[in-house]
Amino acid sequence: MSVTLSRWLPGLFLTAALPVLAQAATDTAPAEGPAYGPELQGFQYPYTLKHFAFESQGQSLQMGYMDVAAHGKANGRTVVLMHGKNFCAATWDSSIKALSEAGYRVIAPDQIGFCTSSKPEHYQYSFQQLATNTQQLLKALGIQKATLLGHSTGGMLATRYALLFPEQVDQLAMVNPIGLEDWKALGVPYRTVDQWYQRELKVTAQGIREYERTTYYDGRWKPEFDRWVDMLAGLSKGPGKTQVAWNSALIYDMIFTQPVYYEFKDLKMPTLLLIGTSDTTAIGKDLAPPEVKAKIGHYEVLGKQVAKLIPQSTLVEFPGMGHAPQMEEPAKFHQALLSWLDKTPSVP
Repeated sequence: MSVTLSRWLPGLFLTAALPVLAQAATDTAPAEGPAYGPELQGFQYPYTLKHFAFESQGQSLQMGYMDVAAHGKANGRTVVLMHGKNFCAATWDSSIKALSEAGYRVIAPDQIGFCTSSKPEHYQYSFQQLATNTQQLLKALGIQKATLLGHSTGGMLATRYALLFPEQVDQLAMVNPIGLEDWKALGVPYRTVDQWYQRELKVTAQGIREYERTTYYDGRWKPEFDRWVDMLAGLSKGPGKTQVAWNSALIYDMIFTQPVYYEFKDLKMPTLLLIGTSDTTAIGKDLAPPEVKAKIGHYEVLGKQVAKLIPQSTLVEFPGMGHAPQMEEPAKFHQALLSWLDKTPSVP
């Protein structure tokens, strides 16, 4: 293994949400922005950050999370937010505000390996494991049923959670989830964990910004996105950078090798797909031969295809928007989300 684990800092933590954004080995861009601790120490979350301690795979771990009460008239319902690979619970800030003001209690955790949560030296990552971790958190908070809202990789996790614990899920909503296709089956070459690790060690703010601008936002950029670039880049150059890179590599392997695509047909609850049609995200696309690259990551097609696979599905498309419509056009996004939540009966 290329990682010298014995030299890692003992702190535990995990990185957040979706596809990796790395620079080539020849990148000579100067260091930019702040550096954060291995559990995102130094980065300000929009709401009070709490921690849930638990045991998993023989280790003492902790998940950072926000628990935001309903503002105004509470409707007695809870929404659990699941972040993407290159995101954190903090990136849900506008959604937390909109949902809370609409009467929902909102739980926004950072998954193990991401952001403010533990980043173990050894962990067998699976969507089942992350779903179980989240279910333990909700149980500790006294939440028996909830609506799930998953973005990007969080959409894959929300799907797995809904399949594992269907009786605990009222409704399922997904924002530009990845995993709407099986990249491996479509011909994307495999990248080993060690190869992912070497790639993650080279992550820079400049690389993250360019990847997100071209892949997530169809060539567009807003100044407010820079905060989230600094968040990711700060993790990758802070004192826990090897922990962050190693866990990120393990998580990418999980994403690539554990598709949920074949089980969309088994979802039992009302499901909403919120799709920015200009998104072109596909794991491993940079390795794919031209003929494979040309046919993957087309969300204007994928959303329609997967909506037909899910029994109780509703598809809402945002033409011209990219991977994170909740961040690009929050008002338009939240209007569509809240309208569906209010009109769609939850599972009894």
